[in-house]
Amino acid sequence: MSVIKLKKSIIPSCDVPNLKLLDKLVKETCKVKGVSAYKIGFELVIPFGIKEVIKTIRKRTPLPIIYDHQKAATDIPEMGEKFMKAIKGVDYVILFPMAGPITEEKWIKAAFKEKLHVIVGGEMTHKGYMERAGGYIMNMAPKQMFKIAANLGVRDFVVPGNKPFMIKEYRRFLESFGLKPTFYSPGLVAQGGDLTEGAKAAGENWHAIVGRGIYKAKNMKKAAEKMVAALV
Repeated sequence: MSVIKLKKSIIPSCDVPNLKLLDKLVKETCKVKGVSAYKIGFELVIPFGIKEVIKTIRKRTPLPIIYDHQKAATDIPEMGEKFMKAIKGVDYVILFPMAGPITEEKWIKAAFKEKLHVIVGGEMTHKGYMERAGGYIMNMAPKQMFKIAANLGVRDFVVPGNKPFMIKEYRRFLESFGLKPTFYSPGLVAQGGDLTEGAKAAGENWHAIVGRGIYKAKNMKKAAEKMVAALV
């Protein structure tokens, strides 16, 4: 399995509608110093299959592939093993364990069994998600998810890039256990998050997940390079 070797980087989110555009995105950005991995999701995997998506990326680069099911770990505990077997071939999997602590534990252990690196998220970027913003998810829930994951050996966490104050809070929370977490943040550029602010809030280890800001740019290579330069 490939691992992300950089402490700070840009991860293109491959939310494009077909393999031709995926190939173009990877081709134009995979040699940019500071691009560390690619995130794939349902828009490509459902119509084309995960094997074809992986194959398309692998033609251009050996960089790690992150699978984001948007959102995984929201089913019964027993589905974890089947899920992890179905996504074999990727290097990382993102889990948002909103189905409770038993599902979280079982899915993380199932991922480890299949030699997958696990990234756990708890708070999303959009309005109306957390209780404090009129949503369904209790304000303390993300920290509970992170604590369970940390106790199981997870050190990689998704935090909202357009909420730098929450990145700082989750960082403080995890570091209070003596951990050195690595953070991954969506919600940047198109959703209003600032790369420099996010990097400062996250500390030493942070990876910015950027979708539309790269794949909708006229020159994807230059867009990626500009974003790398904003990381401090």
